Amino acid sequence: MSGIKWPRRGFVLGLLFASAFSFSAHAEKPAAATSAASATVTTFAAASLTNAFQDVSKAYEAKGNAPIKFSFAASSDLARQIEAGAPANIFASADLKWMDYLEQRGLIVDSSRATPIGNELVLIAPASSDAKEVTIDKSLDLDKLLGPNGKLVTGLTDSVPVGIYTKTALTNLGLWEQARPRIVGAASVRAALSLVERGEAPYGVVYATDAAVTKNVKVVGTFPAGSHPPVQYPFALVKGHDTAEAKAFFEFLLGPEAREIYKKYGFSVQ
Repeated sequence: MSGIKWPRRGFVLGLLFASAFSFSAHAEKPAAATSAASATVTTFAAASLTNAFQDVSKAYEAKGNAPIKFSFAASSDLARQIEAGAPANIFASADLKWMDYLEQRGLIVDSSRATPIGNELVLIAPASSDAKEVTIDKSLDLDKLLGPNGKLVTGLTDSVPVGIYTKTALTNLGLWEQARPRIVGAASVRAALSLVERGEAPYGVVYATDAAVTKNVKVVGTFPAGSHPPVQYPFALVKGHDTAEAKAFFEFLLGPEAREIYKKYGFSVQ
């Protein structure tokens, strides 16, 4: 034991100081990371809003505001994710049903709910096809239109808004039983659009704004407004995640600059 030289007191204090400084530095990083994360606004939005919302966020961020993070998918999937606890700040649905779903469960800030834009339901075909324009009414012969093996693609008719609108419209026109065995349900309106773009389905039903963002499809018919409820897009803040940054972006989504962007993409502005 006599051969061991114990550290001097100053050296020991220096080690303790260095250790304390190191702990303090590491302890501050999670706080900074948490602050940065809270400043980011996460918006869950219907797939059909992809292009418009991306442009809106660019305009917003260009002013030096908080960064915007998006999750685009079917409104049904997004609403269920929010119900399961996904940390979204804002929800923008392609129909009233899924916003109602969250409101009934107390998951949105009721007073924030607004419905600023709308859309139309259209029949599309691949741009390269010889499909001609048709009048969509009760006299439409879907079997003749689709041919012996043709399919009609849209969103899932029991959950995805565009599919729900399509089923309602076809039912009201007396065409559902004829259409039902020909329907292919996709996970979102953009997934349905993609199938028609690639020529994997001869016809599809999407929103007018989706058809307008690609040169690979053409609109061959528009569903009469009275055949289905109006295509409306309710927006709302998510309860418990309505931060100051979220409120600021939400206000921008409803403001004049955003409305001009919606118009550019073909949405009707309420």
